[in-house]
Amino acid sequence: MEKAELLILASQVVTPVSPGPKKGRAMDDLMIIEEGGVAVRDGRILDVGIGKELQASYKAEKVIDASGCVVTPGLVDAHTHVIFAGDRVDEFEMRLRGATYLEIMAAGGGIMSTVRRTRRASLEELVAQSRRRLDAMLASGSTTVEVKTGYGLDTETELKMMEAILLLDQEHPLDLVPTFLGAHAVPEEYKGHPEDYVDLVINEMLPALARWADEKGLEKKRIFCDVFCDEGAFSFEQSGKILRAAKDLGFSLKIHSDEFRALGATGLAVELGAASADHLACTPDSDVEKLAQSPTIAVLLPGTSFGLGHTHFADGRRFIEAGAALALGTDLNPGTCWCESMAFIMALACRYCGLTIQEALTAATLNAAYAIGMGEEVGSLERGKKADLVIWDVPDFRYLAYRFGVNPVKAVFKEAREVS
Repeated sequence: MEKAELLILASQVVTPVSPGPKKGRAMDDLMIIEEGGVAVRDGRILDVGIGKELQASYKAEKVIDASGCVVTPGLVDAHTHVIFAGDRVDEFEMRLRGATYLEIMAAGGGIMSTVRRTRRASLEELVAQSRRRLDAMLASGSTTVEVKTGYGLDTETELKMMEAILLLDQEHPLDLVPTFLGAHAVPEEYKGHPEDYVDLVINEMLPALARWADEKGLEKKRIFCDVFCDEGAFSFEQSGKILRAAKDLGFSLKIHSDEFRALGATGLAVELGAASADHLACTPDSDVEKLAQSPTIAVLLPGTSFGLGHTHFADGRRFIEAGAALALGTDLNPGTCWCESMAFIMALACRYCGLTIQEALTAATLNAAYAIGMGEEVGSLERGKKADLVIWDVPDFRYLAYRFGVNPVKAVFKEAREVS
């Protein structure tokens, strides 16, 4: 009888199955094992199957009886801005009184409000504030998250944010995937001179980031460069210049695309081989087709529409019917979507983006993992992958989208270690 360190038995074991991200209607296909189990050794998944058969095949040092519960892969959050200082509750009240996002930005609020606080915060303060949010994400079932900079908008603070991401990745159970978003907004000191700021990003920030990565011994392809390409942010031409410069330095690419207005950013993402195009609330049909014919993943962020009080959400059904690979993220940020729960994002995606429960789970696990370059390691319960999994205190996986407003997590395991 083969040895295992851990055997978890549950009423349901549910997972998408790779290889690769699921595209189109294949996102609806899940492996659902009633009275299933997961065997683990050396922090990796050893086997997945019917519980009784696993018990007969493996002698486990520890057995967890999760009868009445569901086991899924740990959730993967494909898009967050979790590193920041302060809050923007005053702006939330302004929005409730009728101010638009762009009006708040024009009045000196929005992203720049957080930039000012983040610049003033020490590295220790930034890490301490962000750690609490990561704790909440872990407790809500997320085990791998993408994390952006973008609240520095100067070289020193952007690198401070990257340092915070690295420190938290080293000390926190969550796996953090870093993204440089120096092109999040044009800072106040460059108001009226956006091209000068684009030059700063290309000629100073990106080279400094490359040197920092070399000093830390980090692979540049494991670091993403993102650009906010939209009305009030960076133009199509500016975004292309920044992303091409980042690609030349060896960084992987992402883009904020079509959140408020379609500027061609989604097509640019496909052209440059970006891992994902994110937001996609107003993507034209022609760019949806481009995504479907490419490996670039569409990342929807319904929490942002909800947070802004919008009634228009990205049409996920349109992407799926076209054959695109779809992922989900919280877009956790202090201004438009302070939400740590991917289960709540799944609930929104099912109600407002047209996803089935099965598609939403695929989008929050396997496809999200591929959207951040981690699909070979996490996102599904398969032999050899990290033993990142969640025990949910629900009788059926469909409850994850059906029930909302509570946290149904019973236990979270990161590489077989119970961490929440």
